[in-house]
Amino acid sequence: MKSIVVRSFGGPEVLEVADLPEPEAGEGQVLVRVAAAPVTAVDLDIRSGELAGYLAELDHYALGRSAAGVVERVGAQVTDFVEGDQVMGVCGPLAALYAAQAEKVVFDRGHVVHVPRRASLAQASTLPLNGLTADQALQALDVPEGATVLVTGAAGCVGGFVVELARHRGLRVAAAARDSDEETLRSMGAEHFIPRGADLATAVREWAPDGVDGVVDTAVLRDAAAEAVRDGGRFVALVIGGEPKPGRNVRVRTVWAKPDAERLAELAVLVDEGHLTPRVAETFALAAVAEAHDRFAAGSVRGHLVVVP
Repeated sequence: MKSIVVRSFGGPEVLEVADLPEPEAGEGQVLVRVAAAPVTAVDLDIRSGELAGYLAELDHYALGRSAAGVVERVGAQVTDFVEGDQVMGVCGPLAALYAAQAEKVVFDRGHVVHVPRRASLAQASTLPLNGLTADQALQALDVPEGATVLVTGAAGCVGGFVVELARHRGLRVAAAARDSDEETLRSMGAEHFIPRGADLATAVREWAPDGVDGVVDTAVLRDAAAEAVRDGGRFVALVIGGEPKPGRNVRVRTVWAKPDAERLAELAVLVDEGHLTPRVAETFALAAVAEAHDRFAAGSVRGHLVVVP
């Protein structure tokens, strides 16, 4: 079975298409033939060594945190999936010998759900990690209906989900992104738009004079984003080290997505109802994964870069 792995940390040149033994579905697990698996920031951080201090020492690290595909086998105690089901899921440990950018992957039962009816497998593959990240970021923000929220990097993979989920929950959204993204973000529910390069604090207060109630900082702007939050407001970072300097009684939380099959199934329903939009910018073969890493690192990608084994 072919799988994307790294055996040493570095640039895209360290990525390898390795031949690994096929994984097996144990008790409470599902073996899936992968149809699509997105490249995410976590993949780049594992590959580069940015997360080395959080990884167990292994012979290699397999990449890909989420995928969609077709069930091949189910383990004992699994009764809600059968061979041929189309599913999507999240991998378990951050450091693993097997992961999702491969021909096959094993998911724990609590990490996998059926795909949305209205999404392709490539689109569905983008939901388990980035959709849950957006969802859990808003849970951590914990602001009431009608509150104002700034989303930085609003047109990105996670940011777009945050905008749509926030609007669906009755929040008022200010979206910061490139000038060319304004029309798209307004169609996704953003009430206020801030172009890249503008002073966030000033631009936000033209709309919310005291500052927003909270910010989800997907663009890792840190202090610049925090300055747009009102005194006593809330800030959610999505990367370690993405937190702003403390001050003004702003509550700061850092969120790493956790597998949650129940909530993931609810996100799938939102896709089918038209409230959530999985976006695929481009697909890549396993052998072209280094190109996908280069594209991701260059930024300004609108939609997900998806590996198709």
